[in-house]
Amino acid sequence: MSSSTEILERIERALNKAVDVLAQFVSGSVKADRKPSDGSLVTEADRSVNRVLQEFLVQGQDGWLSEETTDDFERLKKHRVWIVDPLDGTSEFAAGIPEWSISVAMVEGGKAIVGGVCNPATREIFLGSKETGVTYNGKQAYTSKKDRLEGAVVLASLTEVRRGEWERFQQSSFLIHPMGSVAYKLARVAAGLADATWTLSPKNEWDVAAGVALVEAAGGYVQFLPNSQPRFNKKNTLLPGLFACDPFLKDQITSLLAHPPDNKTCNRTES
Repeated sequence: MSSSTEILERIERALNKAVDVLAQFVSGSVKADRKPSDGSLVTEADRSVNRVLQEFLVQGQDGWLSEETTDDFERLKKHRVWIVDPLDGTSEFAAGIPEWSISVAMVEGGKAIVGGVCNPATREIFLGSKETGVTYNGKQAYTSKKDRLEGAVVLASLTEVRRGEWERFQQSSFLIHPMGSVAYKLARVAAGLADATWTLSPKNEWDVAAGVALVEAAGGYVQFLPNSQPRFNKKNTLLPGLFACDPFLKDQITSLLAHPPDNKTCNRTES
């Protein structure tokens, strides 16, 4: 049984190798195709990073779940499973927006115990486990300890904002910052670079497993909507929306999402 430290070292090596592979691709100049299965975007960069991560991460009896690998359900028999998104935010990557990331989590018994998220475009790497805490670019990091939503920085889904799903929050007392890649948003909350994030739309396990591991490792709180704790390595990988924050904000966000304001004016969003 590998320790959290050894798993983190393996994740860091794999992420560094993935960054090397990505150097051959130019964000904003990569051809993106639609997958026949669900119409989502995929590039050759996604596939290349997927191959590298699987090669460097999987050992022994480890299971594997990735957005870019056909799921054979053998992972359901495994106690430890890698859950990976080679490129979370493919649309941002293809558009040249530096809000995408590589997301890697180790799940044990359904719990995300170790996570790593890397944004090569901004040269940021977030690593963490409950045993070691979280590091941001090699330095220890913590959630923000913000205890009031007033004045808080909340990271919103760029797609959800564009669809108008955050209009109900525009007159709230917090600052909304739209951003791509849910893994990157969760990592930033874990490192105290933002106070909270939530997504109102379902996500797949590979989108959020690493970010959940990081937030919890930093002492933060994660809840799937409306009221359940994160569990992974299920047959159906689709999960409900979720929120993540410092525990001080848990009750305020729970109340807000249960009874959101009905506002139409948009003047609190930061682009």
